Amino acid sequence: MDANINRSHLRLFPPMNRYLLSAGFFFLCACVPFAHAEQQDLQQESTLEEIVVVAKHLYADRINALKTPTPILEVPQSLSIITAEQIAVQGFTSIGDIVDYTPGVSNSQGEGHRDAVVFRGVRSTADFFIDGARDDVQYYRPLYNLEQVEILRGPNALLFGRGGTGGILNRVTKKGVIGETFTDVSAGAGTFGEFDAQIDSNFSTGDHSAYRINAFYERLNNHRDAYDGDRIGINPTAKFEFATGTTLDLAYEYVDHQRFIDRGIPTGADGEPVEAFEDIVFGDPELNTTEITAHLLRAALQHDFSENLKGNFSAFYGDYDKLYQNFYASGYNQSASPEQVTLDGYVDTTDRQNIILSGNLIAEVATGAVSHTFIAGAEVIDTSSDQDRFNSFWNTTSDDNEIFTIAKPLRLNAGHGINAAGMATTNSFTSDLNDDTRVGIDVFSAYIQDEIKGSSNLHLIVGARYDRFDIDVFNLPADETRRREDEQVTPRLGIVYKPQENLSLYASYSESFLPRSGEQFANINGSNDRLEPNTFTNLEAGVKWDIGPAFSLTAALFEIEQRSPQVADDDPATLDVIDSEISGFEAQIKGQAARNWFVSAGYSYLDGEQVNRAGATGLRPRELPEHTFSIYNRLQISEKFALGLGLTYQDESFINNSNSAVLPSYTRFDACAYYQVSKTLRVQLNIENLTDELYFPHSHSTHQASVGAPLNARLTITSRF
Repeated sequence: MDANINRSHLRLFPPMNRYLLSAGFFFLCACVPFAHAEQQDLQQESTLEEIVVVAKHLYADRINALKTPTPILEVPQSLSIITAEQIAVQGFTSIGDIVDYTPGVSNSQGEGHRDAVVFRGVRSTADFFIDGARDDVQYYRPLYNLEQVEILRGPNALLFGRGGTGGILNRVTKKGVIGETFTDVSAGAGTFGEFDAQIDSNFSTGDHSAYRINAFYERLNNHRDAYDGDRIGINPTAKFEFATGTTLDLAYEYVDHQRFIDRGIPTGADGEPVEAFEDIVFGDPELNTTEITAHLLRAALQHDFSENLKGNFSAFYGDYDKLYQNFYASGYNQSASPEQVTLDGYVDTTDRQNIILSGNLIAEVATGAVSHTFIAGAEVIDTSSDQDRFNSFWNTTSDDNEIFTIAKPLRLNAGHGINAAGMATTNSFTSDLNDDTRVGIDVFSAYIQDEIKGSSNLHLIVGARYDRFDIDVFNLPADETRRREDEQVTPRLGIVYKPQENLSLYASYSESFLPRSGEQFANINGSNDRLEPNTFTNLEAGVKWDIGPAFSLTAALFEIEQRSPQVADDDPATLDVIDSEISGFEAQIKGQAARNWFVSAGYSYLDGEQVNRAGATGLRPRELPEHTFSIYNRLQISEKFALGLGLTYQDESFINNSNSAVLPSYTRFDACAYYQVSKTLRVQLNIENLTDELYFPHSHSTHQASVGAPLNARLTITSRF
């Protein structure tokens, strides 16, 4: 550990941020009783109604994460729902923006080419779902066609299978609306020259069908040199009602996305990002790029067999063609050579096809004073994934690393440059093969769950899932095929007690697992094909309180334990099992605090310690900020004019597991203003980083810390006709 970094200081807030957080929580505590009184008079026709989550159920016919029509108040785990309207008014353009304002989760850099979320201290690039179907390829997911985003915390294997070790993120797409015809359009432009346009058109074609198309184009730009890109998405859908209680939704989505990869700046002798490098891009302006083309087909059939028995079947096909190539800072020694940096790089391709078939039966049965909601389902997944990686190869070093003089810009372009010794150097992305694998995966799953409600206010949720995960990996360079089959049963147990109709106390236990081939099925070479999956267990207790018809408070305590089998160092024929834990607390308050005041605020506390064969290390896991806090307020000043103010705080966290590099804490203020020109036209201005703070929101490794955007604004015009 760097002598300049004292681990204990991570547990202390800087004075300014302590005051901000204290003020925020006093503010929240004060508003609860006030809001409770105001709710008695809350008018449903409030001008803020459109941005409030007023639904108390996550309906199965919306193909959401829970699959059963369970009231949110009776779900024994933490979850957050972010609606399309919230996404629009807060100016969110990425999954990362949503995560900034969600408790219990934070962002990771994702090497500049993919969404990467840290769910309760567990980093994931694959626990993403779309309409409940696995969407595990690494890319930046667009928001243009979403009805809402659902973030569930804690292991979720019962409904989602492998992964989901700290949580999952499910995107619910917009479907056709029968009986309505409308078109929504929006266009926006930002400070750095970026702009976008979106359209959402719904056509009702009679009493039993409707068609809808969502499309968008986005020209990317930001505060970093060489950054650019384009995103296109087109998503036509159709809805049909064949008979009473029978519906079919069909959808096709085309995604085409290209952007510059920026992996941030190095850390210095003090372990923190070197602020003097904030305007330097450590990459190649031509070759640091990622491209993905995806074709996604979705079908969902739902049938009501009776008032108490429903069935649904869904089919998903995804074809992804992904490339990313980049150079990045792999080494920097500020004390010995402050003007030089070592660059490494690679090119990586993925060609993946996912076929996912799933079906569920949902039955509501009463036996005397006890009622049951059963769900029984099965899922079949067939995945084919071809992936390879070539390391960079410099003709001057005959290696993947080369040293350059730090300058703006670096003397590197299109793979040609001048190294720190003043010599011309050229890279090849075709000379040094790192890996080339052909992967086949077959998964079969079956699950059952029962939600039991008695005459008392005590509810019980019990269920289990069986998964068989077969993987076949052909390692092309070694001309070797390896296979592994894992069978896993993962239980779920929850207890909910409702002392009154609008208040619930709950406790839950759940499990999940991750095969040793990892999230992206890299390989099962070496001893990996002998190792059992990593397993995760979650204990959680919490409270959910509907303070009023559109205002709620949730809070939870939790502990996640990971068990990881490892080949013993002293005897390769035996295994060690290493346990580690992450524990914490999170709370969220959300809704109409008063007639003209919408508020959403969240706080999380996370703690953990790394464990190895020798036991606890005294080191904190990477990317685990102890405290995070966010709050967003929207005040309706008049019938046509509204103002918003947001704050997001992230405590210091370690960039690496050696705890030698640190992301400093930061507080960012955001603001917005809205003017309703007419019933069909709205103009809004979103301002990010109002105080123009230099901050580093996330990282990937020691010398790759992202530089947050300075003060910037975005103007958006939205119209419906």
